[in-house]
Amino acid sequence: MNSKKVTVAALAVVVLMFFFLGMNAYQKRVQNSQAEKVSQVVQQSSSAPASQANNRLVRFHSPVFGPNNAPVTIVEFFDPACETCRAFYPIVKDILKQYPNDVRLVIRYAPFHAGSDQVVKLLEASKRQSKYEPVLEMILVTQPQWADHGKPNIDLAFRAAQEAGLDIAKAQVDAQGSDIAAVLKQDIEDLTALEVNKTPTFFVNGRGLPSFGDQQLRALVAEEVAKVRK
Repeated sequence: MNSKKVTVAALAVVVLMFFFLGMNAYQKRVQNSQAEKVSQVVQQSSSAPASQANNRLVRFHSPVFGPNNAPVTIVEFFDPACETCRAFYPIVKDILKQYPNDVRLVIRYAPFHAGSDQVVKLLEASKRQSKYEPVLEMILVTQPQWADHGKPNIDLAFRAAQEAGLDIAKAQVDAQGSDIAAVLKQDIEDLTALEVNKTPTFFVNGRGLPSFGDQQLRALVAEEVAKVRK
């Protein structure tokens, strides 16, 4: 009996060893796959115009802050109902102010929260009235009032946009257009391909942050700016 127990215990140890080795190999494969995807994105970003369909980071429809020809591009996957996106908005604006000729911000939509897709469509509609930036800022200022994650009050978001000078009746009609639906669909396809699963997610010239934080973002931008200034 003792011999059988020892044999069973030994087999159990061997099985556990193979299990952990298998899990470790699987995790490495996942990490390598993600690294390859980021590498592909970097190559596409550096070798193809932003308007080409194979560029997952920047699309021709994407809102841009800063000079279009800036050598350093921050891409932010953004949810208007995300508290951290709201907190980072002044930080990113400060970075743009620090490098007025070298850095641009490209916004991509990641509507993970309930109701965010409707606000995204409203933001896109505001472009047609040249009100994108004031509407975006008012939406963020009033976010604590409308962006309840369990039950968002989208009417309050629309009211905030109206206070920013938007013709809300026209914008609501425009927001239902197939072109705006296509913008949202494309952004969701791209964030899925890039495995973006939280907001905000930043890429700087195709490089993801080594770890999340405002100082990490500033440091990565400074590194890319230094490269282009050499």
